Amino acid sequence: MAKRQKESLFARLKRRIKDGDAVLSVIGLGYVGLPLAVEMAKVGFRVHGIDVNPKKVSMVNKGKSYIQDVSSENLRSVVRSGKLSATTDFSVLRKCDAIDICVPTPLRKTKDPDISFVIDALEQIVRYLKPGQLVMLESTTYPGTTVEVMLPMLESTGLKVGKDLFLGFSPERVDPGNEKFTTKNIPKVVGGVTDNCTRLACDLYRAIIESVVPVSSPTVAEMVKLLENTFRSVNIGLVNEMCLMCNRMDIDVWEVIEAAASKPFGYLKFLPGPGLGGHCIPIDPFYLSWKAKMAGFEPRFIELAGQINSSMPDYVVTRVNDALNDSRKSIKGAKILILGVAYKRDVNDTRESPAVDIIRILETKGAKVSFADPLVDRLKVDDIDMRGIKITPSKLKSYDCAVVVADHTDFDYGMIVRNSRAIVDTRNALSKYKGRKIRRI
Repeated sequence: MAKRQKESLFARLKRRIKDGDAVLSVIGLGYVGLPLAVEMAKVGFRVHGIDVNPKKVSMVNKGKSYIQDVSSENLRSVVRSGKLSATTDFSVLRKCDAIDICVPTPLRKTKDPDISFVIDALEQIVRYLKPGQLVMLESTTYPGTTVEVMLPMLESTGLKVGKDLFLGFSPERVDPGNEKFTTKNIPKVVGGVTDNCTRLACDLYRAIIESVVPVSSPTVAEMVKLLENTFRSVNIGLVNEMCLMCNRMDIDVWEVIEAAASKPFGYLKFLPGPGLGGHCIPIDPFYLSWKAKMAGFEPRFIELAGQINSSMPDYVVTRVNDALNDSRKSIKGAKILILGVAYKRDVNDTRESPAVDIIRILETKGAKVSFADPLVDRLKVDDIDMRGIKITPSKLKSYDCAVVVADHTDFDYGMIVRNSRAIVDTRNALSKYKGRKIRRI
């Protein structure tokens, strides 16, 4: 007992993590937080999930998953074992050795970072903070957030980071719907404020995740996430511009891409599309761009890619107009069916989906728009509130044009081609079908 009393806070937490005795908390039970909490519980840690949404909390405690990448079977298993429970009560943080923040970090309408959810979580943590805790942020944010925002708030309690408590950043790398790469096997980048912070964070994540990659600071870890998604945004912007260029020159961009992909070095295959969507790629480059401007640097390359990508919904509508013109039909009053309103194939996530912009533009031009999506029953975003339809041959024939926006594998493309008057394919989903009724972007 005497030995335990002399144990430093660092040594005590390290031991509790190693022995599996550490009590953990995940704040934010969304597409990042819930899979992480389940993985923590599966290896034997006691986990308190916290969310401000009572419906999510209730569903977790009933073992009913609302996240595509977490099966209800796996969720029920850890809930029934007593390893995972959910609550709206932040006071459970008093019981926890480590706290993981996985809350949204959206953009304001001005395209500036909105870290208000992180601040809200931190205010609750500060309220219940105790010596010896590890606090980790996983929410994507601008470089400097951990040391410029989180560090002062935590140390306002009188506790010293690196001695009395421990702080770091580890970017989420979730790819919804990806069955090959999951929370468990995607390498975890970790950067702590001090060496001891990094060591403890690495110990925690190594107990849960197959591979951990330590870096020198939270700021480096924050920049890693932004580089990853800005890399994708810029390359998608390049291939989208190639798409526009090839269309003007009457060249099949899809054939060009497939041929280029045969090169075994020096080339990575990216595909054009109707615009960017999801929780990361449409948002993260703006976080980086904002921070760069604060440092007096103009990120021209990044912003140009953003402009090209954000113009793609307008281009899609232009292709719809071309398809209607072939039938001597005006876009005003035309019946348009959007096939797939999720932001990508085989997910039910509509965040930042390009389908939303396409619908808005079409409606502004006087079109009558409906949608069908096997994974989304209702699209409710700001001014849009639509119920999806079930497609049948007779219903398809009633529309002037169908637009493939999310190329779900559950769509019966043969039936769609046979019964549609005109189709605009933004994903090359109809590559094996021929005919004048099909237009690709």
